[in-house]
Amino acid sequence: MNGIERMDIVKRNAVEIITVEALEKLLATKKRVTAYYGTAPTGPVHIGHLATLTKIFDFSEAGIRNKILIADLHAALDDLKSPWSEINKRAEYYKKCIELALPWRKKPKVILGSDFQLNYDYMLDILKLSSLTTVTRAKRAASEVCRMKEPKVSEMIYPLMQALDEQYLNADIQLGGTDQRHIMVYAREFLPRIDYNSRVEIIMPLITSLKGPGVKMSSSLPETHIKVYDSAESIKEKVRDAYCPAGIVKDNPILQICQTVLFPLNNKIKVEREEKFGGDAVFNSYAQLENEFVGRNLHPLDLKNAVSSKLIKTFEKARQYFERHIDLLENLGRNFLP
Repeated sequence: MNGIERMDIVKRNAVEIITVEALEKLLATKKRVTAYYGTAPTGPVHIGHLATLTKIFDFSEAGIRNKILIADLHAALDDLKSPWSEINKRAEYYKKCIELALPWRKKPKVILGSDFQLNYDYMLDILKLSSLTTVTRAKRAASEVCRMKEPKVSEMIYPLMQALDEQYLNADIQLGGTDQRHIMVYAREFLPRIDYNSRVEIIMPLITSLKGPGVKMSSSLPETHIKVYDSAESIKEKVRDAYCPAGIVKDNPILQICQTVLFPLNNKIKVEREEKFGGDAVFNSYAQLENEFVGRNLHPLDLKNAVSSKLIKTFEKARQYFERHIDLLENLGRNFLP
């Protein structure tokens, strides 16, 4: 893979890279590049997490080493979305979901935040950042991640820790969704103020709720998302009922799942249909599939059937595991059940 091909695959599907010039220099000059993706174990692991998580497959193809941070302390700091008494079992649940839900060819290293974020040097650096960061700046950094109506002190600490994780994970790249952008910009601005290098920030799109625009994807609304261990019938039903108007790309969650989840994992999608409707079709790129959909040559129901089949197969290991260990989900709460 030459330099141009490597850049293309690293950039694929990203909505923003801060900055492209820094990424080009990094890939050209550093032999062993490391990226990290952090996730706080709060609600159930669902399709919305995968739009960013599957980017790791592109990174691996481009020769980038990957780390996944299970940010257990962040989850508790974020207005107790994960109660302190439950962070251990929720972190273990996230780790198991990530391990089983995707067809890893080379599994990334999974790291627990509390294993290093309570160390002396880390905490000292947090205090250094806190002395340089105004409350207004911290609120702005955390505004897309934490609930900010009456912010707690813990929610002001959250972005400082996420910025510092780049340093303590020895990462060259941080990967996140658009809701992480303010924190990523904060990290680039403030890490150099305590004599650490700024990193490359790669920002991925968020998947629209299955119900379409106007209904937020929420763990408390099962019809808005697909859990990585939902039953085959549940996946079929949710995809069948999903927002997917013929020929429309904007805010179309089915197309977004194809683009950011299925193609990075499989590099192709096969649509099976009767001869009178055009016969079977194999799409080797998202651009090809979107072009056919926009041209009304691919019916939404045929696409939905193909997406259902792919997701059911992809999530088979996770589904079978949690069918055998349903008690683990029951202990986490109603929102975690399939």
